[in-house]
Amino acid sequence: MKRAYLLIVVFGLVLSLSCGSGGLSPQEQADRFLAMYDGIGQKIYAVTSEAYWKSSTDVTEQHVGERIGAESALAAFSGSRYVIETTRSLLASRDELDDLTVRQLEKIRLTAAEYPGTIPETVTERVAQEAKQSAVLDGFEFCAERRGESCAKVVNPNQIDNTLRGDSRDLEERQHIWEVSKQTGPALKPGLIELRRLRNELAKEMGFDSFFALQVADYGMTVDEMMQLMEGFQTDLRPLYEQVHCWARYELAKRYKQPAPIKIPAHWIGNRWAQSWPGLTSTVNLDGLFKEKSPEWIVEQAEAFYTSLDMPPLPDSFWEKSDLYQLPLEATRKKNTHASAWHLDLDKDVRSLMSVEPSFRWFQTSHHELGHVYYFMLYSNPNVPLTLRGGANRAFHEAIGDLIGIAARQPAYLKQIGLLGEDVEIDQVQWLLDEALNQAVVFIPFSAGTMSFWEHDFYEENLSPEEFNKRWWEYVGRFQGVEPPSPRGEEFCDACTKTHISNDPAQYYDYAMAFVLKYQLHTYIANNILKQDPRDCNYYGNKEVGRFLSDLLSLGATRDWREVIREMTGEEISTRAMLDYFSPLTDYLKNENEGRDVSW
Repeated sequence: MKRAYLLIVVFGLVLSLSCGSGGLSPQEQADRFLAMYDGIGQKIYAVTSEAYWKSSTDVTEQHVGERIGAESALAAFSGSRYVIETTRSLLASRDELDDLTVRQLEKIRLTAAEYPGTIPETVTERVAQEAKQSAVLDGFEFCAERRGESCAKVVNPNQIDNTLRGDSRDLEERQHIWEVSKQTGPALKPGLIELRRLRNELAKEMGFDSFFALQVADYGMTVDEMMQLMEGFQTDLRPLYEQVHCWARYELAKRYKQPAPIKIPAHWIGNRWAQSWPGLTSTVNLDGLFKEKSPEWIVEQAEAFYTSLDMPPLPDSFWEKSDLYQLPLEATRKKNTHASAWHLDLDKDVRSLMSVEPSFRWFQTSHHELGHVYYFMLYSNPNVPLTLRGGANRAFHEAIGDLIGIAARQPAYLKQIGLLGEDVEIDQVQWLLDEALNQAVVFIPFSAGTMSFWEHDFYEENLSPEEFNKRWWEYVGRFQGVEPPSPRGEEFCDACTKTHISNDPAQYYDYAMAFVLKYQLHTYIANNILKQDPRDCNYYGNKEVGRFLSDLLSLGATRDWREVIREMTGEEISTRAMLDYFSPLTDYLKNENEGRDVSW
């Protein structure tokens, strides 16, 4: 009933407002159209977001069904034939429209391409299939021990991650839990194949070569331009990554009393996808700083970071409506365990979904997720139209979260808030090594390489299901220098185990770009505002830093992102700042790896 009612209201309003435009200039027609689109779209978006929130925080068949109904209404509106044809008609007169209007119309066009009403049956199928895929993922039970056909020991993702990050030297145990972490792959593979068909069909309906091309278009770039940028990031950073990789494989070989491999076995690494390599720098064990801290303190301190920069406190509704902490093992409710931030009404309703526990990882993650929330809050202002309440590009959102993640690990900040003693001496090289392994350098080959190239092939080349795992491990080997502990056939789908492949598709280059941007922004802040060493600086309490960030965030997507980065930092997007930041580490590792072959 709710779905049918929403659809009737949507189309009734659309039809009534689409009439009577005769005699109006293109700008006046566009203003009328945008007022209609924003007025209806915001209401439906809020209903859809609430349904999505429920289906993510309490995974039940009822909530999944409600999400499907709400998303169907949103899709029916944003991809309606009227919206598509009107947007197309108005953009044909773009020379008579102001820049802000054109930017809104282009954003609406890209949104419509996700759910084009010209093929409504396919739209309906996509909405239903994505909801089902999310339900499989969110409700999945990882089984660490079986007895016959039943599971004798269920583990959650935090337990898997904690085991892999732990100190176990038992390679058999590590391989077992790593393989457990891949159990979602076969369950998700059939749904992913179906989603590719639906996503590509919708994108092609709107004139894009593939769903991947549609997502890249949000940057104002072609697929080739994006892939060249990703290749360039890796080429620039490859010499540093080779040094890190070489050092790590010899350290891991000593840890497990094995010969140094050419490629690192995946279960030797403390992360399911080898996108970070924790636990290799024993001199920088930050988890111990949080033994006496509560999960609540971690989130509250993250908020205090932002308010110290003269940003507003989080609204009361954030604390009332968010789902922030790890569920107890005995809980019957199931929720998505991937940390995320939510802007439910494109205005005041901001929330976060996390599973915070007392650890440095969650301390940094909390700062990161609140970075998204403060971005929402700052661009929700009268100067930013609803359709442009997003990052300057999608990567900017991650860049800001990650930027504050860098700030959260600065020794000066940790000392000021009492986590590190004032007399504690920091070995800068070891600190940088820990950051390179856990936060930065090793992530680029995964994000710009493995993920981006696999999804490119998946959508652009229609990669055969019989080659999913083969191609995945080819890229893991080529870009990351990592290999599986034993052969992984096509009965698995190890790419499917990464949440983003199903739920945030064809966009992982966002994170690679975000990592490059965050060091560019951080270096600018350190050098030009704080006048401090970028490797040990302190944002906390600096209102000038707060003004710089507020000026950046409050723009939303009203300006071209390339203009914004040039204006704010004085240069194009570049890996230069990242390489400069890690230059002391590069010199150290070259000395440590002397006489070793750093290639694989």
